[in-house]
Amino acid sequence: MTVSTVIVGTGSAGFCAADRLWELGCDDIVMVADKVRAGASRNAGSDKQTYYKLTLSGNDQDSVREMAETLFSGGAMDGDNALAEAALSARSFIRLCDLGVPFPQNRYGEFIGYKTDHDPRQRATSVGPYTSRTMVEQLEKKVQRNGTQIFGECRVVDVVVLPDAEGGSRVAGLLVLRTNVSLDSGDSPFLFFKCQNIVYATGGPAGIYSTSVFPNGQWGASGAALRAGVHGKNLTEWQFGLGSIKPRWNVSGTYMQAVPRFVSTDADGNDEREFLTETIEDYGRLISLVFLKGYQWPFDARKAADGSSLIDLLVYRETVLRGRRVFLDFRQNPVRESFDHIELQPEAHEYLRCADALFGTPIERLRRMNEPAYRFYLDRNPYIDLEKHMLEVDVCAQHNNGGLTVDAWWQSNVRGFFPVGEAAGSHGVYRPGGAALNSGQVGATRASQYIAAGRDMPVLTDTEFVDAAAPILREAQNLMKLATQRAQQGIPDNTGDLLSRVQVLMSEKAGPVRSNTSIPEALEKIDDWMRSYSDVVSADGSSRRSISRTFLVRDILTTAYVYLSAMADYVAHDGHSRGSVIYSDPRGSLPRKGYGSEPDEELQLPEIFRFLLDNGALDDRIQETVFLDGQVPQPGEATISAGDSGNGPAEPDLRRTPGKVAFHWRARRPIPEPDHFFENVWRDFRTNGNVY
Repeated sequence: MTVSTVIVGTGSAGFCAADRLWELGCDDIVMVADKVRAGASRNAGSDKQTYYKLTLSGNDQDSVREMAETLFSGGAMDGDNALAEAALSARSFIRLCDLGVPFPQNRYGEFIGYKTDHDPRQRATSVGPYTSRTMVEQLEKKVQRNGTQIFGECRVVDVVVLPDAEGGSRVAGLLVLRTNVSLDSGDSPFLFFKCQNIVYATGGPAGIYSTSVFPNGQWGASGAALRAGVHGKNLTEWQFGLGSIKPRWNVSGTYMQAVPRFVSTDADGNDEREFLTETIEDYGRLISLVFLKGYQWPFDARKAADGSSLIDLLVYRETVLRGRRVFLDFRQNPVRESFDHIELQPEAHEYLRCADALFGTPIERLRRMNEPAYRFYLDRNPYIDLEKHMLEVDVCAQHNNGGLTVDAWWQSNVRGFFPVGEAAGSHGVYRPGGAALNSGQVGATRASQYIAAGRDMPVLTDTEFVDAAAPILREAQNLMKLATQRAQQGIPDNTGDLLSRVQVLMSEKAGPVRSNTSIPEALEKIDDWMRSYSDVVSADGSSRRSISRTFLVRDILTTAYVYLSAMADYVAHDGHSRGSVIYSDPRGSLPRKGYGSEPDEELQLPEIFRFLLDNGALDDRIQETVFLDGQVPQPGEATISAGDSGNGPAEPDLRRTPGKVAFHWRARRPIPEPDHFFENVWRDFRTNGNVY
């Protein structure tokens, strides 16, 4: 199929791009998705899922520049992305409101906000647990009214690229596997899209972790982009936090502010222990730290030393190091039979006083403050009544702050390839809660504007396309042939087992706690699995799911290899603990008591929790990563450019490795200082002079 633009992914960013392109007159577009109703936008949330935007109520001062500086201050974020996310936040937000997303407003039309994490203002808003789902639903309705064609049941196999005239590469097409086509039908399961642009809204690479709060069905497809030469950016930066296992859901906000009891058991659910008291002896500090996890929900290395993220480490010790299971118990108060709220720290006590929740049991406090948060689990499968049952939790992968590199228009280093949403590495180390939803809408809008402004790009001839696409198709066909032949020869289908092994390894060795030994151990195993994959994978040819997983596992192996390589390179650059990760370091310190008469005394914890804080040492640098597929550049060959916004490539600084990945550390792009004189901007805008 020949089209101008393919949008991959049917989440809030993908549907936004499809609608924006249609509104801009680009109706020669299609959407492609593995499962149209899967993915994080439609199926993830929290007790009060946040959308971050410019202040639109009250008399608090705010500005585009100030919001950009807030985003930029998270560290390792490019300033032009920060400025664009701030500048388009109001436009993107109002667009969602006009489409029917019911963000709360007062009788005069002000959109009321509240303060979220890493937010100096009150820029956050919400429609409840399903903010992103509501966004998707309203955007999807609009795209359906537009008449845009959507291809479901299509797994991304590879991106087709060609060299461009400037020495780089450009998009030529996309190969997908039609998972609803049986191999016995006589029809080819493969479909090629010949196109000039790809908007890549595939979400983050959720499939690389087993301990994950990403919804089932959210896998990502970063491996295909990396194989096509799209650079990675800040791949080391993930966000982890406490989440329930079945169903997968963030236990942030009111779930923690209700101050539940933390309990661990053995693998069979026996030997119940209230384990936090082993380390946190002071009752007032214990219940205060649990409360603070509500709006300090992401695991934060800065709060692990003596703050609320100590809770995450203690859960990690139970589940990963001790092999036990951890539960939240809302039926009983922690430690004591009654809730002695007078011992809460002032911040927690005042909040619960204002919420009229200084009483009773955790479930009574939860239902008083947030009845929908209680009812959420009643509506899930499996059904859980928090008044009767404990809720199993763990420290889960929740969001990739890094991703694929983008410039100020969300175009990658490959011309015509636009990662948007969580697939894009537009965030820094830290970000305000809800900034991801805003970023997805802004990135999709910016990419659509750029594509619409460049519709005169030359189209490939059929011959050029076939020459580029044929080797990719042959490789895919060969992989599928070998895999199905092994199954026919009696070798059991192993795609599910291979997938599970990768995910478990990544969660164990490269999750919220990593080290300069665990990362190489995981990297060595992933390298072995990736090298031997085509020789060992066995797939049942009669199972569409098995055939689909043949390509899914290959994609996840590629992604895991590149991400682990980036982590190893970060450590080699003397990178220390930051964001949502601690890197074990014998030179560092263990978390401290941080309370009472001896606040600096180290806690008796495993040495794996000894770490040094980064303290912003690398905030002004960005790590870019390229997957070379075994071809390490030699001196004099082309290296990685900075991927900047049209100011020319930076001085190459390539770090070579013995394997398949190379790195480039560059200065982050500063927040631009654009001309604000009206007549000058108006003239440029009329002529497209300096706009695109």
